[in-house]
Amino acid sequence: MKALVLTGERKFQYKILDDPRPSPGEVLVRVRACGICGSDVHGYDGSTGRRIPPVIMGHEAAGEIEEIGNNVNGWSVGDRVTFDSTIYCNECVYCRKGMVNLCNNRRVLGVSCADYRQDGAMAEYIVIPQHILYRIPDHVSFEQASMVEPLSVAFHAVGLTPLKINDSIVVVGAGMIGLLIIQTLRLAGCGKIIAVDIDSEKLELAKTWGADFGIQSEKNDTKGEILKITGGEGADVAIDVVGINNSILTTISSVKKGGQVTLVGNLSPKIELPLQEIVTRQIHMRGSCASSGEYGACLDMIARKAVNIDFLMSEIAPLSEGQKWFDTLYEGKNNLLKVILKP
Repeated sequence: MKALVLTGERKFQYKILDDPRPSPGEVLVRVRACGICGSDVHGYDGSTGRRIPPVIMGHEAAGEIEEIGNNVNGWSVGDRVTFDSTIYCNECVYCRKGMVNLCNNRRVLGVSCADYRQDGAMAEYIVIPQHILYRIPDHVSFEQASMVEPLSVAFHAVGLTPLKINDSIVVVGAGMIGLLIIQTLRLAGCGKIIAVDIDSEKLELAKTWGADFGIQSEKNDTKGEILKITGGEGADVAIDVVGINNSILTTISSVKKGGQVTLVGNLSPKIELPLQEIVTRQIHMRGSCASSGEYGACLDMIARKAVNIDFLMSEIAPLSEGQKWFDTLYEGKNNLLKVILKP
């Protein structure tokens, strides 16, 4: 099979490898679309330690079943499928509780780190355990289905966050996940939704797809603007989708006393924490990791057109051009949101 292999820092080879074969309980999927995730872009320069070469990256993908291993039930050759980005064991205490994103034996497709190496979907074929497969609804394209993973991250974060009808919400970071969270919050019946970002174009997109206000943080007093919008109190809830020191400080300062903060982004492994402010204002904080069973609901929402993911697809390109598009995304050119590669 042909595959895009990360062979060094910011260096790919488009090469021919042996076709994989499914073991019992697995299926061989012919990949038809695979998105480039922000974590792939941040990892391919070696800075995160999560993409140690050589590795085939890619965990946002869809395709059709090419071959079925022994002991596979309910699936047939030709079925159109997508799959969870997480391979979970289905046996540990967290899996038994339905918290598969916290599985003790969790492996993420397309990740190569100190603990494990798991090749991903930037290739013609990938072998997938049957228990992480999801059937693609009719009239949902492979490209649309490959967007289910980031949409599920948004659904999971909003689902974890205590929300009441008409709550005011601040979303810090209007990139792809932030835009999906904004759509999800609007569906959840939230009141004033305030997007915060450094990029004015992303803020315009945010207002098009559900935000009531957009604050360009580098040109405005963000906290002051949020206080004006919320009657001097601060927002009920704030969600950070960036994960750097400044963004999290902004997120915490955005909420009222007793407010809710959910952290989704984690670009920086460590940040400064304003402990006194959190304690004395009794701020409630939680982290949100990946997703945990939201794929089915997300596919249904796409099929019913309850959410719009098409506007996020900036480019669809051949897998052979992967190096070019990784470089473009890494350098921040053209303000791209999602590039989807097709083997």
